[in-house]
Amino acid sequence: MGLFERYLSVWVALCIAAGVLLGNLLPTVFTLIATWEYAHVNLVVAVLIWLMIYPMMIQIDFSSLKDVGKKPKGLALTLVVNWLIKPFTMAMLGWLFFKVLFAGWVDPQSAEEYIAGMILLGVAPCTAMVFVWSQLTRGDANYTLIQVSINDIIMIFAFAPITAFLLGISDIQVPWETLLISVLLYVVLPLIAGALTRKKLDRGNDHQRLNSFVAALKPWSIVGLLTTVILLFGFQAETLLENPLVIGLIAIPLLIQTYGIFALSYFAAKRMKLAHNVAAPASMIGSSNFFELAVAVAISLFGLHSGAALATVVGVLVEVPVMLSLVWFANRTRHWFD
Repeated sequence: MGLFERYLSVWVALCIAAGVLLGNLLPTVFTLIATWEYAHVNLVVAVLIWLMIYPMMIQIDFSSLKDVGKKPKGLALTLVVNWLIKPFTMAMLGWLFFKVLFAGWVDPQSAEEYIAGMILLGVAPCTAMVFVWSQLTRGDANYTLIQVSINDIIMIFAFAPITAFLLGISDIQVPWETLLISVLLYVVLPLIAGALTRKKLDRGNDHQRLNSFVAALKPWSIVGLLTTVILLFGFQAETLLENPLVIGLIAIPLLIQTYGIFALSYFAAKRMKLAHNVAAPASMIGSSNFFELAVAVAISLFGLHSGAALATVVGVLVEVPVMLSLVWFANRTRHWFD
């Protein structure tokens, strides 16, 4: 591992501090960047995430995708966790904390909205950043692609009914533009670009030029991650400083959910005797969230300044540091799967 990868948690912590500082010193700059979006997808963040995903897409060997079906356990694990467990545990934790444990600290209306925001995060499994977490844990690129793709297909049909059931709202309007554009930007386009690049660089099938190119892209991938962190925290710098208590209250059940889902998935994968390069990405998909979709739905249902929108934003803020800690844990426990 290089210097940036070895101390990635340190760089992320510094970028979090830099984002909050710059967001308060230069609020107009971040406000301007935040307006560069389409269908609630920020175009600058999309480019940075694309920069992170593209190197992994190059490593996908399409000739071996046919073998993924020979290892169905990993797919079964991520589907069960994402669609039969995760949305309901998130709803349960939201109710427990904001209806019982934190009931004296927040008003009932705000509590309902915080719970709604948490549910929206729980019903949207990760589409983009999971490719980054998979790469950092040396996950199977081919298998990760299949896992993400199948979850995306299911999300198109299952997001609205599950959300409506858990929120008790029958007229959920799914922002199809946000969903489809995100899948296009974060899966389809990088995949096509990666396939074309691999075909051009690996004509001799010796992988030498291909590996050299991927190695050259690695620093840019890390830069993309760190810049994304600065932007995300810069966008919400004012909110972070104005509502530290509320943000802390929302973060607690989100942290419990993230670590709990990862623990459940990871140890289930160990009992199922999955290979580490399949188990780690499968656990990461369930632990992280499709925050663009969750934020978009929260805004459309409850409003830009609602508690639901704030809860989904807190989910964005805690995700990168928390997922990096899970990457560290997965790498340190690789020998469990030998």
